[in-house]
Amino acid sequence: MACKTLSYFSIFLFVLSFLEPLANGQLDYNFYDQSCPNLPMMVRWGVWAAIRNDTRMAASLLRLHFHDCFVNGCDGSVLLDDNPYFKGEKNALPNRNSLRGFEVIDSIKADVERYCPSIVSCADILTLAAREAVILSGGPSWPVYLGRRDGLTASEKAANDQIPSPIEPLDNIVSKFASNGLDLRDVVVLSGAHTIGFAQCFTFKRRLFDYKGSGMPDPLMDSSMVSTLQTTCPNLDASNSKLAPLDVQTVFRFDNAYYKNLMTNSGLLESDQALMGNPETAEMVNSYSMYPYLYSRDFATSMMKLGNIGVLTGQAGQVRTKCGSVNYYYY
Repeated sequence: MACKTLSYFSIFLFVLSFLEPLANGQLDYNFYDQSCPNLPMMVRWGVWAAIRNDTRMAASLLRLHFHDCFVNGCDGSVLLDDNPYFKGEKNALPNRNSLRGFEVIDSIKADVERYCPSIVSCADILTLAAREAVILSGGPSWPVYLGRRDGLTASEKAANDQIPSPIEPLDNIVSKFASNGLDLRDVVVLSGAHTIGFAQCFTFKRRLFDYKGSGMPDPLMDSSMVSTLQTTCPNLDASNSKLAPLDVQTVFRFDNAYYKNLMTNSGLLESDQALMGNPETAEMVNSYSMYPYLYSRDFATSMMKLGNIGVLTGQAGQVRTKCGSVNYYYY
């Protein structure tokens, strides 16, 4: 246990030194030290309580952060409800009836408001919550620079256009990552977040019964996995919302088993298994399958890059008092 703690502390120091220039002039690791010093503890407690109540919530909070940052930056826009001025992101195709954890962020925000009113943004709370979700699942920690402001609007269309789909070609996914300043390694590393969580059957069912119109399962998928999943997700519309674990080996544990699964053609989603179809990404998958410390280090680095996408700072945006609505409108 002591060795593991030391390793994660080393990761923390590595990413702190490697990515500090990303935050200079934008965000500050000590942003709330004076104005809300107990913020990290409040977020940690809120996430811990949520995961104790629902083990799936760790993956849900991590995904919520990812979907927020990929649509116009990490500005908390994914948390906004529809209003007369815009249709928000909650009902976009990648999010509708699948994105979870809004009530967890709302609960943490309410606690923070009691102690630090109108100081901490929802975007910062969500970013911290994603880190705590990973830590509490056995994954690495990383420095979270703070000072994000909340956006004033959201866009259902932008969410439909910008969030990667599990059935998209790898080249499309790489392009969407690149548009957010993330490179090919970030694609491979952040896809590894699928080491925890579940997917609804409709996101992969065609691989089981009619892959690319063939009337047959995906020939790349492990045959025993196909058989098991056909039982879980029968070829009926009624099974579309049923769930299957993204990593059947260690469902709730954040580790490198995801990459080991890809090496044996046991990736659940097309977008996951596609990483083995490109020589460069396949080499990365192989490395991460063999060296868990390497994966933990690179995941921490990529998460810091993700959390820095399109942030609002200074006088831009606002600090929402409730995450689901802006404080007032600038229209």
